[in-house]
Amino acid sequence: MGSIAVVREGEGPEVLLVHGGASPRMTWGTLAPLADRWTLASVYRRGYPPSPAPPGGRQDFELDAGDIASVLQSRVHVVAHSYGVLGALIAAAEISGSVRSLTLIEPPLYYLVPRDREVERLERMGNAVLVDGLDADPVTLREFLRLAGAPEIGDEPLPDEVAHGVRRAQGGRLPGEARPALDVLRDAAVPVLVASGGHSAALERICDSLATELRAQRVVAPGAGHFVAAAPGFTSLLEAFLISVP
Repeated sequence: MGSIAVVREGEGPEVLLVHGGASPRMTWGTLAPLADRWTLASVYRRGYPPSPAPPGGRQDFELDAGDIASVLQSRVHVVAHSYGVLGALIAAAEISGSVRSLTLIEPPLYYLVPRDREVERLERMGNAVLVDGLDADPVTLREFLRLAGAPEIGDEPLPDEVAHGVRRAQGGRLPGEARPALDVLRDAAVPVLVASGGHSAALERICDSLATELRAQRVVAPGAGHFVAAAPGFTSLLEAFLISVP
């Protein structure tokens, strides 16, 4: 299949950055000042050039996990966002000794909050977009895209970049199928930070539950929606956490 691309910038301890549905540059661009003290290693998931396309064009968190495991070096900090958290958690549980810490940002781990109406609604919207793509109900599609961090969209056609992202995600494996071994990470005492942006009640509840499961530190960084890494003050919060890890 060919290996994925990892672009490294800066110097110092390595921080492996795993993006979700948006590109690495859009997801992590505001963390650039950390490159003065840390090596920022940006993973490009399959389907995001220069990495190759996934087999059959289908995004799959299990495939992501294998790719992430293959590039994890000993004692690396891992920071993951959205869909990218799924593969990162699976990989980390398989080789926890290679993970110095985990920072997990707004993952679609719906199963952690069972029988919650807001979480169930968010899952239905996300599944509709993954299954139907641009043919999803227009109201559902636009609401989900806003929650996922797309620019404000009215009734006009979607911007080309947004439409391309929807087409790339269509057919991807549904997040509800993911069951990462959280107990393995908890028992291994991997330091974890769980972060959210304070813009979605459903995502806040998921992050609260994840933090409880992993006995993690928990932060809310509002101001940038789903792109929590771009929120005011988040870079400092992240660096403080990284420095605190032995």
